[in-house]
Amino acid sequence: MRKQLAVGAAILALSTTSVFASDWSGFYAGAGIGNLEVDTSVVGVKENDTAYGIHAGYRFDAGRWVLGGEFEHDWTDVELVPGAVTADRVMRLKATAGYDFGQTLVYLAAGAAKVNVDGLGDDWGSFYGVGAAYAVSPRTIVSLELLEHNFSDIGGSGIDADAWSAGLRASWKF
Repeated sequence: MRKQLAVGAAILALSTTSVFASDWSGFYAGAGIGNLEVDTSVVGVKENDTAYGIHAGYRFDAGRWVLGGEFEHDWTDVELVPGAVTADRVMRLKATAGYDFGQTLVYLAAGAAKVNVDGLGDDWGSFYGVGAAYAVSPRTIVSLELLEHNFSDIGGSGIDADAWSAGLRASWKF
């Protein structure tokens, strides 16, 4: 609940109307850093660690509404069982839909995610979340995202996992 309140406060802080209006249309790419927390169906196995990654996508600004698609790849080192089971990568195929406040974009995100867990294997799951982006300049964007992931039967092990990620990202339009 605290995470949701913190993200809500960040979105409200970023959602003020700006001096210049932004056109959110176009290709963009960037990098980010954040935290990934993994909570498994095994009692007592819940860990978190820093995550860092890259992303690239395209947005279409249709007036007040903005639609987009993105590919994101994060690296991390969440040791679920020390020396034996580690979540080390998350890849996302993301769809976004948001509202254009000018220099600020508030959006919902959802899609498919693939987790790589050394010691268990890979698994595809789903995710959803919220984000807020702020156009520092016509080509530079900073954003915050909070995503919840759901994975079932990772690598055929019978172990399920829910994961939360919170990230700060920088993107450049081209």
